[in-house]
Amino acid sequence: MRFRLVLDVNKYAFGNKLPINYQYEQSAAIYRILSEADDAYASWLHDNGFRLESGKTFKFFTYSRFKIEQYRILRETERLQILSDTVEWQIGFLPEKSTEKFIQGIFQNQVFEIGDTRSVVQFVVRSVEVMPEPEYSEKMIFSTLSPICLKFQRSDNKVTYLAPTDVRAPFLLFNGLFDKYKLFYGKDCPCTLSECRLKILDIPKSALIKIKTGMPEGTKIRGFMCNFEVEAPVELMRLMYEGGVGVLNSQGFGCLKVME
Repeated sequence: MRFRLVLDVNKYAFGNKLPINYQYEQSAAIYRILSEADDAYASWLHDNGFRLESGKTFKFFTYSRFKIEQYRILRETERLQILSDTVEWQIGFLPEKSTEKFIQGIFQNQVFEIGDTRSVVQFVVRSVEVMPEPEYSEKMIFSTLSPICLKFQRSDNKVTYLAPTDVRAPFLLFNGLFDKYKLFYGKDCPCTLSECRLKILDIPKSALIKIKTGMPEGTKIRGFMCNFEVEAPVELMRLMYEGGVGVLNSQGFGCLKVME
């Protein structure tokens, strides 16, 4: 289920400048709001997610970057200055408990901050709207609302971030969806990799995202923004749209919109 949040920017609280890399802070805000509403649910979502026998876990939610109509990039200070009075934020949830009433109830009228030690912006939730479900089919075109992250672990255990145009990208993308399918539906996906197709429709734009900036565990993750066409079963299309594609969906990667 996908939700569209309209947020008022309270510039008088702390100002109107965000860190350029604010995706991790968005995730932290979601967890804080969930924990205030339901400690048990937030703990489960954060610590467990859905777990495969291998120990690999998934947290079935995804979210977009903020849609800001007017802004200014301050490169010297790595800030994003919000000039608009409102921003739009899309969040998608797959867990069964994430019903319309539950999500609308906990997000409505929330006040939260996003930022780092240098600058913070306070947001007030003006409205929470359930977005109409797309018409799923076995051939669809998607556009990224946040970068797709495809991680390939090399034989020396170092990680390489692949562009969606890499020949290994379909393997990583679809096998990740097969794992999610097994967790969510409780059975193996009925199709194979040879039955799925990925076609990139433009030149992917690289985005190097700093996660946990200023913390000892801080790191940089590369994702890519692009438009692409997929041929796959309808169930996989739903998983991609509502739960995200690629890895690190719950940290702000792989949120999609459906293109006509």
